[in-house]
Parts: sequence; structure tokens; C-alpha cells
Amino acid sequence: MAGTFSTTLNNKLLDHILKTAPFSVPSNIYVALYSAAPTAAGGGSELSGNGYARKVHNSWDAGAAGATENTGAITFDPASGGNWLEAVAFGLFDAITGGNFLAWGDLTTPKTVTDGDTAEFADGALDISLT
Repeated sequence: MAGTFSTTLNNKLLDHILKTAPFSVPSNIYVALYSAAPTAAGGGSELSGNGYARKVHNSWDAGAAGATENTGAITFDPASGGNWLEAVAFGLFDAITGGNFLAWGDLTTPKTVTDGDTAEFADGALDISLT
């Protein structure tokens, strides 16, 4: 699953590099799931309800050739009290709720998480690139 930076993150990095405004490294990176994919500008429909919550994941490979990927599996808590809508995309944020939208990508294989099941990205499954 390949993803790319959001417009917000692109602008923050440009501002930082060109000394317009500093960019602080986020304390945590949270992975979100979407039933309707966002665009680089944001939007989309993040999953909600039935035990869904963004999952913190702070382990990523060092950038190489303009890309990185997750180190270690990213496992969401199980759905509880009902199924989640079909997840078709992922997003990265700097907060458990709200926050800055950092990156996104479509899922290669959309998944409906049923009650008691979990969503998981294997080690190296989320690829984020600058191009």
C-alpha cells in the first residue's frame, strides 16, 4: 500500500526548509482507516464506532530514495459491538483525534473488520513516498 504526503505536510516541510516557519517533529504518529479515501487536501470518511480508534505507530524505516515504510506490524484493537465499515484507505495524523493530516494512501485490498476481528498492517506494508 503506497501512500504520499498530504498538502498540509508538504507545506509545513517547505516552510521549514525555506526558513519561513519551523516544523516540530510530532510526538506520535497515528494510523487511521477510511471508508472513503481522503485526498492530499484531506477529507474522506474516517471509520468510527464499534471500538475503532487510531493506532499509534512510531517505528518507521529511515528514508531512502524518497520513501519509507513501517517497521513492525500495526495492529488495531478488535472491533467490538458490531462491524466496521469497509476500510479502503489509510491516513497518518499527529494526534489520536483531530490533529494534522500528514499522509495517506489507498489500501491494496479493502477490508471489512467484523465484530471481534482486527485490522493489521504487516511489517513493511505501509509505504510512504515523496513522489
